[in-house]
Amino acid sequence: MVKAQFTPIYTDYYLHLMEQKLRHNENLDQKLKDLLALLSLHLVARPWAETIAWTINLRAPRVNLFVTGSSLFENITGHLFTENVKEPDRNILFSQTLVKNTEGRRSHIELETEDPIEWIETYYLQSEQRPARAFRLDDEHFVLLAAQPDADTEWLDQLTNDDVANITKNEETNLLETRKFRFQCGCSVDKILPALKAWKDRKDELFQGDPAIEASCPRCGAKHIVTPDML
Repeated sequence: MVKAQFTPIYTDYYLHLMEQKLRHNENLDQKLKDLLALLSLHLVARPWAETIAWTINLRAPRVNLFVTGSSLFENITGHLFTENVKEPDRNILFSQTLVKNTEGRRSHIELETEDPIEWIETYYLQSEQRPARAFRLDDEHFVLLAAQPDADTEWLDQLTNDDVANITKNEETNLLETRKFRFQCGCSVDKILPALKAWKDRKDELFQGDPAIEASCPRCGAKHIVTPDML
């Protein structure tokens, strides 16, 4: 069982949106917040030193939800894309797991609902090959229960929000460890410049007479100013 209270991460998320002058549709904003919470819990449930990214491509509304985080650096970030999004024929979750000095792993699953809680449960069944339950509780608490070998899956399937809220009172539990995640992307103009290297000899074409351009981070949406001299 992995559980956390996400108000501090949500606070920094909204400070980031204010700083970047970004504002999301309320329903989509809630989905992105849910995904930030669920990926954080999933990272803790997985082995150490993984970086995981989820992209959820929705048909209606046509939008991409993106979240990524690292259990090694204990950070999480995300972004919402509503423009120039290709319309899929179905809702899909794409997952990419990176581990240093390995090829990593990619997978994708089809989603049948609009609820991120059900998305992660489907993901566990199909990609993790084991059942899991996720719960959205009061006061921005989230809980992930992932089955281990020989788990009582009937008990797991029947759990309610009230059961999970009181699980430490009604079940014998032991604290294994505590992690401290934060909302942080780590992007900078120096990290964005390599993506613009192809324009080094075509600056006029890129800047079109402007003294600078604005480049957005694809992970968090932060805007960075790039001048011709930087290239």
